[in-house]
Order: sequence, then C-alpha cells, then structure tokens
Amino acid sequence: MPAIFALCCVAVFLGVSLLAVAIGRKAFGSAQVYVLCLVGSVAGLANALAALLLGSTSGMSLPLGLPAIGSHFRIDALSAFFLTVVNLGGAAASLFAIGYGRHESAPLRVLPYYPVYLAGMNLVVVADDAFSFLLAWELMSLASWALVLAHHRVEANARAGYIYLLMASAGTLCLLLAFGILAGPDGEYAFAMMREHPLQPHAAAVVLVLVMLGAGSKAGLVPLHVWLPLAHPAAPSHVSALMSGVMTKVAVYGFIRILFDLAGDLPWWSGVAVLVVAGVTAVTGILYALLQQDLKRILAYSTVENIGVIFAGLGLALAFQANGIGWAAALALTAALFHVLNHSLFKSLLFFGAGAVLNATGQRDMDRLGGLIHRMPKTAFVFLVGCVAISALPPLNGFVSEWLMFQAILVSPQLPQWGPKLTVPAVGALLALAAAFAAACFVRAFGITFLGRPRSEAAAGAQEADRYSLTAMSILAALCLAAGVMPEFVIEGLRPVTTALVGAAMPQVAGAPPFSIVPIAESRSSYNGMIILIFLVTSGTLTAMFIHRFATRATRRSAIWDCGYPDPSVVTQYSSSSFAMPIRRVFGTTLFHLRQTVDMPRPGEMRAGHFRIKVLDPAWRFGFGPVARWVMHAARRLNALQFLTIRSYLTLTFSALVVLLLVVAAWR
Repeated sequence: MPAIFALCCVAVFLGVSLLAVAIGRKAFGSAQVYVLCLVGSVAGLANALAALLLGSTSGMSLPLGLPAIGSHFRIDALSAFFLTVVNLGGAAASLFAIGYGRHESAPLRVLPYYPVYLAGMNLVVVADDAFSFLLAWELMSLASWALVLAHHRVEANARAGYIYLLMASAGTLCLLLAFGILAGPDGEYAFAMMREHPLQPHAAAVVLVLVMLGAGSKAGLVPLHVWLPLAHPAAPSHVSALMSGVMTKVAVYGFIRILFDLAGDLPWWSGVAVLVVAGVTAVTGILYALLQQDLKRILAYSTVENIGVIFAGLGLALAFQANGIGWAAALALTAALFHVLNHSLFKSLLFFGAGAVLNATGQRDMDRLGGLIHRMPKTAFVFLVGCVAISALPPLNGFVSEWLMFQAILVSPQLPQWGPKLTVPAVGALLALAAAFAAACFVRAFGITFLGRPRSEAAAGAQEADRYSLTAMSILAALCLAAGVMPEFVIEGLRPVTTALVGAAMPQVAGAPPFSIVPIAESRSSYNGMIILIFLVTSGTLTAMFIHRFATRATRRSAIWDCGYPDPSVVTQYSSSSFAMPIRRVFGTTLFHLRQTVDMPRPGEMRAGHFRIKVLDPAWRFGFGPVARWVMHAARRLNALQFLTIRSYLTLTFSALVVLLLVVAAWR
C-alpha cells in the first residue's frame, strides 16, 4: 500500500539520522548519509508517482497520538502530487550534497538533521489527522531551524535562526487554532470527520485568516516573509534549495488541504482576500530581489514572488468554485499546482548554482564575482537555464504555468460579483508587472555573476563544480525543459487532483496537435512548446550558418566598447547597484524607504569615495518592529512579577483560576 511504503521511507530517513550521528565525523560519512537519503527520496518519489498515476488511495492508522483517536495517515491524489514534489526535491538536493557536503566545515551540525527534515516534510503530506499533521509540521520546522543554525557562530545566522523559530512557532499556533475550529465542540481531529461537518460562514472566515497566517508564514506571504531572506542565505545551499523549493510547497499543501478539502464551501470573498495578498506578495517580493546584492538573498526574495503567483491561482480557484464555475476553478488550480512543481525545479536549480559559486569563490556578493562563465562554463549554462525558466520565457516550464494563470485571469469577467470583477484584473496587472521585473532581476543576476571580468581574485581563480553537483543541476535543467515542451503530461497528472478538489479538470480537446494544451477552447487559446522549441533551434541554427557562410573572414581589431571609460580597471564595469538604479529610483524611496548615501571626495583629495544603500523593509518598520518594541516594554513592566511575595503569588493564582472558571461557565 502506498501509505505504508511512505511511512517506511520516513522510517528510513529517521534511521539515517541516527546513523549520521555515529559516522558523521568519518571521511566517508557525509557521502554515505547523502547517498542513503538519495535512495530513500527516489523510493518515495517512485511510490508517489505510482499512487498519482494509478489513482490509488490508501490509508492506515497507528495506535499512537491522541487517546481513542491514534495517528492516521493517508495518500490521495493531492498528497501523492505533493509527495512527488517533496521527494523529487529531496533526491536532487541529496545528489547535489554528495559533492557539496565535502566542503562542509561542521558536518555534525548538518548530517543528523537533514534526513529528519526530509522525514518531517513527508509526514506532513501523508498525515490524516490534526495531531499527526501538527506534530510533523513541528518536526519539519525544528529540523530546518537546526539546519539554519549550522554555522551558529556567525551573528547574522543566529539572528536568522531566532526570527525563523519565532515565525514558525506563531504559524503553528495559528494552525492549531484553525484545526480546533474545524474539529468542533466534539473534538473530531481526524480529517475524515472534519469533512463531514462543513463550517458556518463566520467560522470559515476565522479559519481562512488563521490558515493564511499559519501556512502563509511558512510559505512566505507578505508581510509574513521576513524570515526567508534571513534563513535561506544562512543555511547550507542544498538545505536552502529544500527550504525554498520544497518546504514552502508543503505550506501550500497545508493551505490547500484545509481550505479546499476540510473547510467545505467557502464564500466568494475568500478568493478575493487571497488574491489581494497574492498580488502584493508577488510584486513586493521581486522588487526586494532587485534591490539585493547577495545572490542567495535574491533567490530567497524571488521565492516570495513565486509564492504570490501560486496563491493568486489558489485565490482564483476559490472564487470560481464559490460561484459554481468548475472548469475555470480547475484551470486556475491547475495553473497554481503546475507552478508549484515548476518553482520547485528551477528554484532548486538556482540555489544549487549559487551553492556551486559559493564553493568555488567563497563569495555571495555579486559585486565580488563576474567572469565565471569562463571558469565555470557548465554551471553557467545550467544556471542560465534556471534564469530563463524563472523569467517565464518559452519554451521552458515557467512560461507554461504563468500562461495558464493569465488564461484563468482572462475568464474572470464570468464571475457575477463586482468585487472579483474589479480585483482580478488589478491582480493580473500586478502579476504581469512582477513577471517583467523577474526577467530584469535574473538578467542582472546572471550577467553580473557570470559575464564581464572577474571583480575579485576569488572569482578569477574559481574552478568548475564537482560531477555530483553538475549532475543534479543538469537533471533539474532537463526537467525544466521537458515540463515546458511537454506540459500535457504534467496536466494529465494533475487531473485527478483538480477533480477531487473542485470537481472538474482542464478540458481534453480531441484532435489537438501533439504536445499542445488548450486551457479553454481551441478557438480561444492554445500552446505548443515543441513548435516553439523547433522554431528557436531552427532559426538559431540558420542564423549561425548564414553568418558563418557570408561573413567576412578578415581579422579586424578595434577597441571594445568601454562604456565611456577607457580605464581597464574592473571597477568600471556595471555593478549590481548600477544595473538596478532606474528601478531603485522609481520604487525604492516610495515603497521601501530606501536610504542612499554618496560620499564623493573633493577635487584633489586622494581618499576613496563611498556609496551606501540601506533598504528598510516596511514589514519590519510598520509591523514587526513596533510589535517587538511593545513586547519589550511589556516585558520590562512585567519583570516586577519576579519579586513578589508568596502571598502575592497565591493571590494571583487564585484570581486567575476564578477568571478561567467564569469564562468556562459563560462559554457553556
């Protein structure tokens, strides 16, 4: 049975964790641990794909957990799809880490927690009751927190771990309250029982808010995103790939499982609320990314943008489902789930590329890199594939899911309410703006990092990544191309998921050309990735042949275009700050309270000039900062409670007991 096999994979991961404690210090220990994790992930991937393609549903119970309830585990179409995403990402990260892990300075701070992290994510997806779900959620959160603190002696990493733990704890509390409302007064914590008792409208509104806070904080919705740009750069690169490409998708799974499966029918305005948050998240995330110089922070903020795209599809699906437009809900949900898979592929690829650059140069600051295409050509090529995919350019996979998203937006006029009729086009414009900014962001990331001349000795002496890392990146690059050229296979795999959640699926058009997808009707829109690929390859080949055939063979020498600066110094090149300057001037001061300081020496002075940019996150300035100051103020006031007498403590305890009894009596 698939559920039993999935739990066996979890047991394997936990066993590997114990083994890592024993062999972590040995020379072969790191590779052996990651090989075993690779085997477990591949086995879990095969099991999940079989369950998804065969449409099998299985469950089991264990006499553990809550009394008289136990622990329930189940694999259906939704959990099978997300198990595929989790284990595909885990397999790629484990393969990459076989080579990358050799450079780890503190292996015992990574190896024991890495398999536990994989086990936790698998358990969340197969859990079928609230207790098991929350237990696995906390296991996933604590294991990832330990991995973020792998290099805890770095002050910034310690701060990142602290903030991540606070956000994770608050998110878990919100999910706990949401499950409490879903369980009702009888305490039915099994998911099967929750499905039998749909929520009332006021309870559904509370659950929506709690799930947005709980799952949204883990996924990275604005303004709950503050932990991502801190935790992702702090963790080892293969862990960063899992956190960004996989763990955020587990949070998306939690959102879908609760709101689409357990909560029953939600009102139409729930979709509008999700859409508004998603649109703001998408634009804000990519603008943050454009203002960063740290390569891994750019990728972390880009995750925020892609999470916004995914939640836009989910919000559309909720709005269409509430109005009984099943085929449109299926289209929007298919787009969201397709983007879940796509983002896990190209974001993992990009984090692997950033890790390879970090290993080769010891640098994450783009202004200390440059010219790496000559020293790391294979890494540069696969990183370029990831940049093209995340920029939503055909024929790679990022284009397909975002194109489907816009197709769903274009049918929004069929919604009867004026609220979504006005909101959806505005959110569509925000998504289009975010897509344009994403292209600019990753032109900047690839160009500054790999093109031009080396800006430091470390970049000049870089060497190509190891074969395990290159293999992992090449596999993900090939999957990005395959999903973009042959998207109908992914859509067919998602058909049972959308059918189970919204009661419909994308249409199958008889007689459509091979490799074509038709989201609405053949007369309205269609996409064929194979035709685009053939056109690009053919036109590029013919252009190259024409140039080589008719171009002159005479050798010509001239000075290269030097941007007006004949000085051969590498500092005359475009930097990451100068590349983003136009966008920074337009949006930086208004949205991010950007502070820019220029200190230029007077004529004749020999001292160096200085240019500083400080970006202030509005979420910190207007949200978490005031809350933190209020908490510190309250803590100082409450500090006096430490010095009371025993009589005072007994009085406080008695008063609290009386108040609680009054509350319980009034509640009943």
